[in-house]
Amino acid sequence: MSPIFAGLLGIAVFSVLLIMGMPIAYAMALVGFAGFSCLTSVSVGFNMVVKEIFNTFSSYTLSVIAMFVWMGFLAYYSGTGTRLYRIAYKLVGHLPGGLAIATQAACAVFGAICGSNTATAATMGAIALPEMEKYKYDTSLATASIAAGGVLGVLIPPSVIFIVYGVATEQSVGKLFLAGIFPGIILMLFYMAVIFILTSRNPELGPAGSRVGWKERIAALRGGLGEVLVVFAISMGGLFAGWFTPTEAGAVGAAGVLAVSLLRRHLSWDMFKKSLVDTTRTTAMIMLMIAGAMIFGRFMAISRIPSELASWAGSLDLPSYAIMGIILMVYLILGCIIDALALVLLTIPIFFPVVVNTLGYDPIWFGVIIVLVVAMGVITPPVGMNVYIIKGVAANVPLETIFKGIWPFLFAVIVCIIALIIFPQIATFLPNAFGG
Repeated sequence: MSPIFAGLLGIAVFSVLLIMGMPIAYAMALVGFAGFSCLTSVSVGFNMVVKEIFNTFSSYTLSVIAMFVWMGFLAYYSGTGTRLYRIAYKLVGHLPGGLAIATQAACAVFGAICGSNTATAATMGAIALPEMEKYKYDTSLATASIAAGGVLGVLIPPSVIFIVYGVATEQSVGKLFLAGIFPGIILMLFYMAVIFILTSRNPELGPAGSRVGWKERIAALRGGLGEVLVVFAISMGGLFAGWFTPTEAGAVGAAGVLAVSLLRRHLSWDMFKKSLVDTTRTTAMIMLMIAGAMIFGRFMAISRIPSELASWAGSLDLPSYAIMGIILMVYLILGCIIDALALVLLTIPIFFPVVVNTLGYDPIWFGVIIVLVVAMGVITPPVGMNVYIIKGVAANVPLETIFKGIWPFLFAVIVCIIALIIFPQIATFLPNAFGG
């Protein structure tokens, strides 16, 4: 059996296992082991699997995931998301669709201490949806705006997907964090513009709230936003300045959120224990998925599919941006059926060499593009993880109602991606200026 045929057969078997409902981590590990063993030997395959699992779970670099995940759960259980939402509403709640606009701002700030699209969507869904229902917001707009806002959680640093991408491609996590700041802010503004346009044309979609005086706005900012900014400044600022490694920055951030929550008495013992349990469960899931992807990646490497694909792409009589467009289209299609994190881990061994080595694109810029493209998958059918999370919060709302409201926000993400392709400096300016 030729290596390329074995690789293609492995991809086909992997697809069948996914359709049958096997967890992605197990499917990647099983196919990777079987394929690697077929092309080498069973004993070599076993040695590779043991080595990759041990290296993943003992990796100091990957321990950063646990720290940032814990920071996010501490923020969730201490009610930080609720306070951020109230601040955002007092600032922009008087605009048409003000509650939905405030939700985007709250999602962006919460994402700055969370790093997860699912946690951001779940937190804001529980907080914002009841408020929008109370003010008679259109159900489709209300639910879709929260699901889309969750995407900001993986774009604005810290971001679990940026960490995983950085580890898988041996890129600086600090530079990736810097690269996500401007695109995250721009996407948030695009979301806000979408909501403002929709509600201005049809005020019944999102009635404007009452205006709050500037004294009350400033008091709200002092009372709730300060602690978030301090934690973000110490954690991310120390990382960007070179004082901390990514793992140390995550530990400092988690300790900061814990200290603030305890000082303000916003975190009970039960909530603290829940944050630890959820962090352990989530981190174990991510690490297992990374280990499975590493095993599958080893198989893909010796199958020569990535190298052959790179050669094929380089031989195409097409401009580099056209080939890049084809790759992004593949990501978009796969993102509709595969979880975002799994998609990154699965495709990086195949496409990263093509994009960076053959086409010559900046790997940091490509990381931001990948996060944006796979993030589209968490709000599009049939997977649409964020949509299912909001469905869990709003059990009485049909899935099709939420998906119906997603399309304007999906258009905003596409415009953001186009802007990054035309002006890559949006993502590369900060890493080049401060990342060394």
